[in-house]
Parts: sequence; structure tokens; C-alpha cells
Amino acid sequence: MQSTPNYLWSTEDLLGQGATASVYKARNKKSGELVAVKVFNSASYLRPQEVQMREFEMLRKLNHKNIVKLFAVEETGSSKQKVLVMEYCSSGSLLNVLEDPANAFGLAESEFLIVLQCVVAGMNHLRENGVVHRDIKPGNIMRLVGEDGQSIYKLTDFGAARELEDDEKFVSVYGTEEYLHPDVYERAVLRKPQQKAFGVTVDLWSIGVTFYHAATGSLPFVPFGGPRRNKEIMYRITTEKPPGAIAGIQRQENGSIEWSYELPITCCLSTGLKDQLIPILANILEVDQEKCWGFDQFFAGTNDILHRMVVDVFSLQQASSHRIYIHSYNTTTKFLDAVFKQTNIVPHHQEYFFEGHLYELDPNLQAHHFCRTTESSPLTLLSTSEQPEDVVGVRYRDPALEFPKFLPRVDVVADCSAAKSALGAAHQTLRVGQALRRGRELLARGLHWVIGNLRTECCRILEQRRGAHSVLSCLQLTQGKTHVLYEAVPAGSRAPAGVDVVKARLQRVDEELSQCSHSIFDFQGALDGILAELVKDRQQVHEDKSIQQMECCLEKMQMIHKQFKKARTCLRLGYNEEQIHKLDK
Repeated sequence: MQSTPNYLWSTEDLLGQGATASVYKARNKKSGELVAVKVFNSASYLRPQEVQMREFEMLRKLNHKNIVKLFAVEETGSSKQKVLVMEYCSSGSLLNVLEDPANAFGLAESEFLIVLQCVVAGMNHLRENGVVHRDIKPGNIMRLVGEDGQSIYKLTDFGAARELEDDEKFVSVYGTEEYLHPDVYERAVLRKPQQKAFGVTVDLWSIGVTFYHAATGSLPFVPFGGPRRNKEIMYRITTEKPPGAIAGIQRQENGSIEWSYELPITCCLSTGLKDQLIPILANILEVDQEKCWGFDQFFAGTNDILHRMVVDVFSLQQASSHRIYIHSYNTTTKFLDAVFKQTNIVPHHQEYFFEGHLYELDPNLQAHHFCRTTESSPLTLLSTSEQPEDVVGVRYRDPALEFPKFLPRVDVVADCSAAKSALGAAHQTLRVGQALRRGRELLARGLHWVIGNLRTECCRILEQRRGAHSVLSCLQLTQGKTHVLYEAVPAGSRAPAGVDVVKARLQRVDEELSQCSHSIFDFQGALDGILAELVKDRQQVHEDKSIQQMECCLEKMQMIHKQFKKARTCLRLGYNEEQIHKLDK
């Protein structure tokens, strides 16, 4: 146990460890309140005094809900080591979240938007106070869960931070290599003697790498063998990156670099959000500090995303779901154009249904007056074009391709890593299965609505046909009377014959109305047939237990992965444990 005058902790309750300090979970001696204490080691005292004091002073001047709070600065009783007493974030860091196999392919869209909002707000407070962090990474973004059950993310670890205005430069190097700006990487990691000075935009590069990692579950720049094993190629990838590229991967030793200008298909973000996010990533992952966006542009771009509302749309003929990010003051016209960009269905061919009814959108209606949609209750889009729409469905990469190969021999470290990858692939399989199921349900529901609307239209036409038939009967009666009068007039006094022509035309109209009725009755019969098929399909969906089977399988895999993590800490397994390990594998 260790303590300061007001706080107590066990060295076993380690939350994190760095080069100059360790962070522990501690308690207030009087209230029992949980806090985090940062205890500095002997290496930290080798730094100049002003550097040692910088973090204390920095945290004292910062006060924001998205920055970890400093409660006190105390000293341990025996060694007089400096201790920072800070807010305790019970849910670990963003890195812990991304290490969860459920997030192997990136965060869900809702969680990513929370990360985006929190990091942007925290960084905005830093810039308002003229602070550059210099070590932005998922491990330095802490998470706690609010009273509403929603995540709150907070920036932490200001050991490398310093005060710097937008136009100032610095020359000292800090940070974690995978997230470092290439200019800093060149000197800090490759140890090359260059005289470059660095500006506040180095934080933007780190934010870009962090956001890419959060969106995809992977780092954007990866040489063959990994960033730590192939540092020269890592540097080459980041410095030779073409403008607009947001990722570069070397898949073979000494192989070429595959550049990517898009987020991968395995990413959980919608096309609507990707379209907004990619230009921001492209402009902050810019190696040339002169071409890189400044913070003003970054805040403008990210806040533009955060101030948009989302309208969920399901394109019926394409069987595809879409999320339209639009400002609340934008009108229907802007919304229809945004839908066109994602679906290729031109605005005048877009017809919408919502909750079973045709949904008319006035061209001047502002988006905040639209009905409230969700992923499971979207606006259903019907294309009225005579050209059939291509079916798109759910776009995905087969998760089986992500499934690892297990080595035959027992290797507790490799097996644990493979189990984690397998679990990630299983989570992705479940997500794809759920998306396919949701698409099938939305398809059946949308078809029910369209058929219901067509049946109503048929009834309306038949009603109009009955009205037209009544008028026709009156006309035929009048024509008959006219014919009697016509026959009564002496032949020499008659007008040119036209009564027979009228009679023939009325007869033809009568036949066409009858034919129209038969066609509508046939059409109604076809609709009834489709409805019967839909009922049968819905029954099949109800009987399909594949999602439940996946969930059950996933639960078993999670238990095995947990056991493998435990086995990884052992030097070697006993005979019985090894046999069970093999069976689990």
C-alpha cells in the first residue's frame, strides 16, 4: 500500500504505465471516492524542473468536461514523490475499447460520433488555452459512462503538453511512434539529424491517425511486419503518401504500397458519414505542414458533421439502407439531391413511404420538420423510374476471410492472438447477419406498404369506373330515345346519319370499361399472390434461428478467449490443461 495525506492505493491496482510515471486506482481516505493517482518515478526527476512542473500547471489551468480533471497535487509520505490526483475514468481508455474484439473493425457509428464530439470539444478547449498536447492517441483518451448510459471521452496525460500559439514552433520531440507526425517521427524514431521545427498541426496528424483507428479498428499506415519492426518503410509510407490518400499498406516484404482513398468496406460507418469524414482525414493526414489544415478548418469541418441531423432511408428496389447527413435548415430539395448521390435515383423519381403511408415532401419543407427516422424505422424510398433499379443489398466483405489460421502446436501467446482475431470475425459475421435480417424485414414491410397503396388505388379506379359506367348507362338510354325519335321523323326530313355512330362509340366505351375492370381484377389477384408469398417469407424469417445460433456460438468463443487470456499468463500449461486448451482451440 502507498499513500499521501489524503489518498490511499495498492500498487497492484495499476491502471497504466509510461516512461516517467505509473497511474493507479486510489481512494480518498475520508469519503472513499475513487480517483486516479499518477505517481512519478525516478526517471521523471532527471528532467529539468520546469518540465516536471509543466504538467501540474497545465492541468490547473484546464477545466473542461472532455479533459480529465486534476483534483490535487500531493506527495507520498516516505519518498516525497510528486503525485497527481485526478478524475478516475472507470471504463479504461479508447484503446481498451478498440482492443475489444467486438470493435475489431472499428466502432459502431453512434459510438464513433461520441468519440468525434468529445475529442473535438476537448481539443477546442486546449487551443483556446494555447496548449499543444503532443501525444494524442487512443491510450490517452479516457472513457467513463455517464448517468444516461452514454460514453464520455476525456483527454489525459499532459506530460508532453506545452503552451504554443498557432504560429509558434517547437523543436523537442515526444509522442507514441504510430501516431507521430512524420517530421517528428524522422527525428524521434529514426534519429536523423534534421533541423525542422514543429507547429500545432502535429496534433492534427495524431488526431487523424486516432480517428482512422477508431473508425476501422486498424492503423492507417502499416508496413509489412508492422510499424515497430519496419520503421524505415513506415516513414516512407507516411512521407510518400499521395494527396488525398488516407491509408497505405505494404502486404508483402519489399512489396509496393497499396494506397487507399476510402475507408474499408469492413468499417461500420455508413456511406453518409464516410463521405463527410474522409475529406477531413485527407486534409489532416497531410505530411506537408504548410498544406495541412489548421485547427480553424479542422474545427469547422468536424463541427459541420456534428451539427447535422440524420435521416435514415431504405431504398426498396435496391434493398439498401442509407444514412443521409443533412443540416436541419436544409430543405427537401437538398435532401433529395443527397439521396440521389447515394442511390443514383433522380429526385423526380423518388417516392417515399413512412409507417405504411405515402409520405409527401414539400420542396420547401426544412429537414427539422421531417418525420423522425431510425435504422429500423426509415423512410422507404420507391423509384418510379421505368428502368429497373439494380439490387445493391448489404455490401460486406466475407468475415470468413478475416478468420485466422490456428497453428497445430500449443503456443499460448499465438493462440490467444488467433482467438481474439477469430472473435473479431465472429462479431463481424453477426453484424452482417443482423444487417441482412434487417434488410429482409424492411423489404417485406416496404412491399406490404406499396401493395396496400396499389390496392387502395385499384379500389379508387374501380369506384371511378362505376361512376363512369353510370354516366355511360345514362348516355346509352339517351341514345336509345334519340334513335326512336330519329326513326319517327320522315325519311326526307332527317339530318345526316350520326346516331348509329354515337351508338357504336358508346358500345366501344362500355367494352373498354369492362376490359379495364377485368385488368384491375387480374392485377388485384397478382397483388394477393405477392402478399401470400410475403406472408410465407415472413413465417420463414420468424422460424430462422441463425442470428440466435451466431449469438450462442459467439458466447462460447468469448469464454474460450477469456480462458486463453488466462493461459497466456502461465509459463507453461500442465498436461490436462494443455489437452483442454487443444480441444477449445
